[in-house]
Amino acid sequence: MNAPMLADPPAAVTSPEWRRVVLAIGLGLLLLGALFNPEITAAVRTWDTSTAYNHCFLVIPIALYLLWDRRFDLVGIAPRPTPVVLLLGLPLALVWLVAERLGIMEGRQLLAISFVELLFLAVLGKRLWWAMAGPLLYLYFLVPFGDFLTPRLQDFTTWFIQHGLNVLGIPAYIDGYVIEIPQGSFFVAEACAGLRFLIASIAFGCLYALMMYRSPVRRGVFILVSIIVPIIANGFRGLGIVYLGYLLNSAEAAAADHIIYGWLFFSFVILVLIALGLPFRQDHISTRSATPASEPARVPFSMRGMLAVALGAVVVAAISPTVAAGLTMATANPPAGPSAINMGPGCEVSRVGLSVTGRTRVHTQHVVCGDVAMDMSWEVFSPHTTAGPLMSGRRRLVLRAETEDLREKWLRWPDGTPSAWQIMSSDDPEFTIAVSIWAGGKPVRPGLAMRATMAMDSLVGSAFTPIVVTMTPSVDWTTLKPIDRKDTEASLPAFLLRHRDLDQTIGALSAR
Repeated sequence: MNAPMLADPPAAVTSPEWRRVVLAIGLGLLLLGALFNPEITAAVRTWDTSTAYNHCFLVIPIALYLLWDRRFDLVGIAPRPTPVVLLLGLPLALVWLVAERLGIMEGRQLLAISFVELLFLAVLGKRLWWAMAGPLLYLYFLVPFGDFLTPRLQDFTTWFIQHGLNVLGIPAYIDGYVIEIPQGSFFVAEACAGLRFLIASIAFGCLYALMMYRSPVRRGVFILVSIIVPIIANGFRGLGIVYLGYLLNSAEAAAADHIIYGWLFFSFVILVLIALGLPFRQDHISTRSATPASEPARVPFSMRGMLAVALGAVVVAAISPTVAAGLTMATANPPAGPSAINMGPGCEVSRVGLSVTGRTRVHTQHVVCGDVAMDMSWEVFSPHTTAGPLMSGRRRLVLRAETEDLREKWLRWPDGTPSAWQIMSSDDPEFTIAVSIWAGGKPVRPGLAMRATMAMDSLVGSAFTPIVVTMTPSVDWTTLKPIDRKDTEASLPAFLLRHRDLDQTIGALSAR
């Protein structure tokens, strides 16, 4: 590295001026943490529950180590608080408000980190911030970002497997993400899309580039390679599992330990990346000259001045959350909503219930139509709500189906038109559930168009109350035989196809 790891820090970095900087930044970070507590809580929850983002717990320790590793490069660069850069917080505040109205938590989290960067820039000054840019920008990996890439990664993996099987001469039938060969069926689930490998590889690639290279070009090339290689490698992993099933004459045997195969394969890919990058290492090269450049005379900032700059960054960051809090007050008391949903002739509704937790009101009912029994749940939201609370309610209602090997598909009506009912199924635990969202009096699919419409409704109101509805077969899955489980799973889309008028019924109930 640039200096022995056990060397004492330079005196310039432990001066009283630096202590004032640390105090000002520490206070600013504490206040920003309180201001963006919802974003932090949502991020930590995702780190804990999703294997794709477990590495986020290491981001802050890594950033601190990178700063310590570069402490000798900071000699001769004095902090220069720059209050004028706080003006950059105004467009950031506007973008945060847009993300909040659209219900995009990842956007809010990215903007929260951007305000942290603004705090460092305002207190440290441009030159010192640039010298610390690598470790500071690494903090963006705290954001569990990239989940929207999962469908595209599934598409690529399926395409790669299809063409690989053609090259190997193995007959296969591809239907969506389902791959059928004579030896059995495979499903390219979200867990098989390779997102966890991709995100971890990018985080590792940036760390490796910051530690091993000094040239921006070499860093950029290695980071680009760390993006491309895991995507292609995951395609080979998927192809390998299908080919193994072909060799073993059993799809179940090949897929039994596919997660372990994946991590072993990913570890091998990381080792290959390290080996490829080592010949071009530049970690022995210092980024600064031996003699620090002299700086023009300046007026030192007092402790009060630095605190004022830090508090200014917090005030600018607080603009949009304050506005959003005022807009959200209109959604504090959602309407009661329908206490029961009539399924029409031949159906009997029973066990109608209401579960209230804080502001969350979840309605339930048991429906029997002939020899088919279903359990329904729904949650009603304020006409002024944004997509964020609506999607959170959707996740609450389908929580039991949120597993690593979740299978998802959209129901299609007999005439071929797509519906807004999404069928979610899993094998461990065995479960299947259908979920749909009603907004503006009609069923809608989650997406940017829905978010934009609800963002506008949150400002001007709507004549309809948004509703999230779920339906699942009323059975004890643990007592079902394998053949009965498949029949029960198939009964859900069949039930929805027989009751297509349910859409109109729920749409009418959502009218205010």
